[in-house]
Amino acid sequence: MSHTVVLIEDEPSISEPLAAALAGEGFDVAVAGTGRAGLDLIAQREPDLVLLDVMLPDIDGRDVCRTLRARSDVPVIMLTARGRETDRVVGLELGADDYVVKPFGMAELVARMRAVLRRAGQPAAPVEPPATTLQVGDVRLDERTWSATRGDTDLELARREFELLRLLMRNAGTVLSREQLMEEVWDPNWFGPTKTLDVHVSALRRKLGDDPTAPRYIHTVRGVGFRFAAPEELAG
Repeated sequence: MSHTVVLIEDEPSISEPLAAALAGEGFDVAVAGTGRAGLDLIAQREPDLVLLDVMLPDIDGRDVCRTLRARSDVPVIMLTARGRETDRVVGLELGADDYVVKPFGMAELVARMRAVLRRAGQPAAPVEPPATTLQVGDVRLDERTWSATRGDTDLELARREFELLRLLMRNAGTVLSREQLMEEVWDPNWFGPTKTLDVHVSALRRKLGDDPTAPRYIHTVRGVGFRFAAPEELAG
């Protein structure tokens, strides 16, 4: 079942690729560049979900949300560069269902959209495949508990760090390009800097106790990407 989404965003550099990416995910997307046009479009299309930018050229997005809530209970996710807790609280108190801070990845946004639709009584997202356990050398990763250890040490990974380590370990001994890692972990439509990959690799190395000048676990292949050590390299 295709869900109708109204995207209210005044920056074409954001709205055009975002609308195309959402269409690729199976959503029927209509775009408005101003708050007033967005309210008119919502009245015409009666969407299942609204993606609402806070900074609009005519009406503040929070005022659009307030006006919309007076006439409709359609789910609303606010998109904004403002990440302060007070800004998020104000948006939620006005009736928004969720709040996504720019830059964001499509995987995160789509997951939030599906969660909001599910809470609103729409069909749930597909069931995830069964979780598995990976082990390479003394590094063990358990998808069932979203945990990872090195020997007896809990690595305490953030979500992106866990996903990056999982992808590297699944392909232990094989070089993965920077582009492949970004597409798999952050998705092909990541709206943000690619340097975030280096930041996450550095964090993983630190938590693994890796020396970046002579790494044991995560190796850099210059001009290509990264690889996790093969099992035989960690056997000693």
